[in-house]
Amino acid sequence: MGRFRFGVQARGFTDAEGWREMARRAEGLGYDVFCMPDHFDQGPAPMVALAFAAEATTTLRLGTMVLANDFRHPAALAKEAATLDVLSGGRFELGIGAGWQNSDYHSTGIAMNRPGVRIERLGEAVAIIKGLLAGETVTFSGQHYSIEELEGLPEPVRPGGPPLFVAGGSERVLRLAARTADIVGVNPNMAAGVIDNRVGSSATAEATAAKIDWIRESAGERFEGLELHSRVHVARVTDDKQSFAGALAPALGLDTDQALASPHSMIGTVDEVVDKLVHQREELGISYIGLSIESMEEMAPVVARLAGT
Repeated sequence: MGRFRFGVQARGFTDAEGWREMARRAEGLGYDVFCMPDHFDQGPAPMVALAFAAEATTTLRLGTMVLANDFRHPAALAKEAATLDVLSGGRFELGIGAGWQNSDYHSTGIAMNRPGVRIERLGEAVAIIKGLLAGETVTFSGQHYSIEELEGLPEPVRPGGPPLFVAGGSERVLRLAARTADIVGVNPNMAAGVIDNRVGSSATAEATAAKIDWIRESAGERFEGLELHSRVHVARVTDDKQSFAGALAPALGLDTDQALASPHSMIGTVDEVVDKLVHQREELGISYIGLSIESMEEMAPVVARLAGT
């Protein structure tokens, strides 16, 4: 089993010092990774903001959770990732996905192709990025990208480049991640382009177990070396988990028991949440837990109990 790691996904943005203080607070509370989402309607640009967080901290790792592949050319992204990795002393983790949120595409005019095309394009991008971050001179000819003798510069701190994190909720994305990534993000399936009650059926414990089976099958011998990640969308320390989950569950298309069992929720006392995470790691192998900045303080006692164990 992997050692527990906890990431916090930052959003709200005020000014440079406020941003630095948020990163320092995450580091002080024992979080392992300070992450940025990638949506046009949320906060600052991820790579620039992470550079400021790197400058303000010493041990905190920096990550993207996750960049939408369609918003950047893979050669440009590889260069930015390598640069941030070098400037942070090797603390960067590159997270990427196929893109899913309808509003990002509609508001910018970026073409939102059907999921199969976006995933195919992601697969090509991952191949290019991995080659460039490994310091190779890359030539690539695919359906979506063409690269001609491009050298990967600068050279990242870690041989082979920063850890690659690929996340998604569909079988095709997860099988791609299993074959290519260091970290696999096991998400609900958000093919609808929004988070609503259509997400629930793919967010249950049973659906997650099926996703782990896809990953194990596609990873083969790589599986033992993979780190599995789950994004927690609902986190609450409470003595009355039944009432809290019961009020929340219908909006996600779940019943109370399903909401409490889902890997994407952590609801209960500190002891109950700790027990659930330990059991989940034993049953599913998920050891990297992503939390929102809004729950950073509330979940700090859980992080203090489990981080690094």
